[in-house]
Amino acid sequence: MFRPLSLFLGLRYTRAERNNRFISFISLVSILGLTLGVAVLITVLSVMNGFDREIKSRILGMVPQATVSSPELITDWRDLATQIQQDPDVTAVAPFIELQGMLTSNGQVAGIMVSGIEPDYEQDVSIIDDHMVSGSLDTLQGGEFNIVLGESMVQALGLQIGDKVTLVLPEASPSPAGVIPRFKRFTLTGVFNVSKEVDNLVAYIPMNDAAKLLRLPEGAQGMRMKAEDIFKPPQVADKAMMIAPERLYSNNWTISHGNLFSAIQMEKAMIGLLLFLIIIVAAFNIVSSLVMTVTDKQSDIAILKTFGATPKLILQVFMIQGMIIGVIGTVIGTVIGVTLALTISDVFGYVAAIFNLHLFDAYPVNFLPSDVKVSDVLIIVVASFLLCFLMTIYPAYRASKIQPAQTLRYE
Repeated sequence: MFRPLSLFLGLRYTRAERNNRFISFISLVSILGLTLGVAVLITVLSVMNGFDREIKSRILGMVPQATVSSPELITDWRDLATQIQQDPDVTAVAPFIELQGMLTSNGQVAGIMVSGIEPDYEQDVSIIDDHMVSGSLDTLQGGEFNIVLGESMVQALGLQIGDKVTLVLPEASPSPAGVIPRFKRFTLTGVFNVSKEVDNLVAYIPMNDAAKLLRLPEGAQGMRMKAEDIFKPPQVADKAMMIAPERLYSNNWTISHGNLFSAIQMEKAMIGLLLFLIIIVAAFNIVSSLVMTVTDKQSDIAILKTFGATPKLILQVFMIQGMIIGVIGTVIGTVIGVTLALTISDVFGYVAAIFNLHLFDAYPVNFLPSDVKVSDVLIIVVASFLLCFLMTIYPAYRASKIQPAQTLRYE
């Protein structure tokens, strides 16, 4: 089978037994360094992508992507919803009323952010219905004063489905006995589990009941919108506000939670840069390995030149030898990295269960997510190949400049 002479010699030098074992050791270290760097970089970036995906889906699935609100109650919110949905970037709209208060039960007290919702509309803009542990949002019917709470809040208050819980509002009501806080007893009819922070913060009640608690007529304080593109909410909110700019004002997740996602992207970039240094160190080992190989093979190079080998051929031989090290390390590292990234969630969950670890309980995501992106893998592989190629240029150039007469003079 025909093979170019440079490829044949490069492969032969790579496979051949060397008298200098130290050179072989340096080559092995280069391969192991590349393998480790590529595998770790793929795994860590996949985990960072996983956290970014989970936080976006969970946090942005619960908080409004875009909203328009009014200082006055919007009584014609259905007409407003119809107009907003004419925007092709809007996939769903839901009305809401928000109020703050405290929940009390079994001697326990906890602050809560209460959202008055219409279940039929809320299910289209929120992921809450997909994370129900028990009960359903459909139980939130006006006049029945039912409530849906997060699992962490339910456990903190010692509640079960069907139990009563009292909602205390910060507004005071005058009475013959004096000024007393406004409160109302609700029946727990649903429990959801999204993340610990969200579960401890958010509660849902019927929108009509929320209006009654605030002593307002039926209506909505604002409209929550879900966009087809997660990066379109600013434009979506501004378009909706222009329907009635004199009474509506807009908000979106890039204002309320943008810093969180910017921090994740910056952390991913910095971690990727630091881990890429491992690949750079391994690539420098290729330089040292090839320089010592060139020194060890000076007489062979001189003999090849006396037989007519051109400097270009010698250059190609040692560049191929260096690239073989780079290809082996990069390919093995890619296989290990992708395999580890695809299985790390299950492996970490198994280890955490055995040793009873709770490392992520304080975070919005209580497990180790992973999301392997083909683009990230390709960038890492191409960067590794390119870096290895660049590292072979100097040793190969040095080999091509060896003078046969001077080298063979003392042989």
